[in-house]
Amino acid sequence: MNTSDFDYELPLELIAQTPAEPRDSSRLLVYHRDTDTIEHRIFRDVIEYLRPGDALIVNETRVLPVRIQGVKEDTGGRLELLLLRRIEGDVWEALAGPAKRARPGTEFVFGNGLLRARILSAADEGIRTVELRYEGVFEEVLEAVGTMPLPPYIHEKLKDRNRYQTVYAHHNGSAAAPTAGLHFTPELLEKIRGKGITVVPVTLHVGLGTFRPVKVDTVENHVMHREWYEVTQEAAEALNGIRRQGGRWVCVGTTSVRTLETVTDADGVCHPGSGETGIFIYPGYEFHAPDALITNFHLPQSTLLMMISAFAGYPRMLEVYRTAVQERYRFFSFGDAMLIL
Repeated sequence: MNTSDFDYELPLELIAQTPAEPRDSSRLLVYHRDTDTIEHRIFRDVIEYLRPGDALIVNETRVLPVRIQGVKEDTGGRLELLLLRRIEGDVWEALAGPAKRARPGTEFVFGNGLLRARILSAADEGIRTVELRYEGVFEEVLEAVGTMPLPPYIHEKLKDRNRYQTVYAHHNGSAAAPTAGLHFTPELLEKIRGKGITVVPVTLHVGLGTFRPVKVDTVENHVMHREWYEVTQEAAEALNGIRRQGGRWVCVGTTSVRTLETVTDADGVCHPGSGETGIFIYPGYEFHAPDALITNFHLPQSTLLMMISAFAGYPRMLEVYRTAVQERYRFFSFGDAMLIL
């Protein structure tokens, strides 16, 4: 397939700049695959489509303020690092800009010396391996010197860092939010549990693999960047038990889908595990995990749009997107949501 096959026209004013308030007041487009029909609802209505005995799978990753700006120690030249993935200890994979300043051996200072970074090695497309030095607790230092890594299409300043964080965020490690989960409130989750739906947590630390643009003309030639995931024994047992009882696996976000597709076999059995996944899902892929999917509206020509097109059907999903544009839904990270049944 061609990458251009996943293009669509989007007016700039439909790119959401601020999150909905309250979280669950965003709009919800419901697409029924079996009847090829669309409903227009409010996100809090999602509970009406969940059944007792279902599993709601959420990604518990927590976004760190990993965008840091500093200066080269000897010349004062400015540099921005986006910390993508912890390799080991205080060694991280990062995206550097301008990359030409981040040569191996150079050192940079952030937050007036609270944090220092030494460039260990360089790779293509601005990727660098860096070693960090600091005193105290890393997360506290990062909170002091870093900012939340909002996507470049969001131009409004984020007034509350927690609005780029799910209410169930628990495990530090992401460079971007699993945005489908931003619509849930504690009250809505409580009602969902009260209806007999099991909320099952998994973890995938969102990094470059999720939001890296596709730069090749042919979809099959794109290589996903690897991201760390974990599915615990408890989560796997819960999911397998729910499936045996006839319950559905309802994934919240494409990151939950990628995690479960990494650990679920062809018989639909989920296996516990952790490690790195580079799974790339596009039309033609055979799913083994999700029965339904809650997701946001994604960028043209993105791997995320390719995944939901694989799940809901191509080119039908692009037609659904055109309907969302006509109905003036809000798009991307702070935008509205879609439920695919």
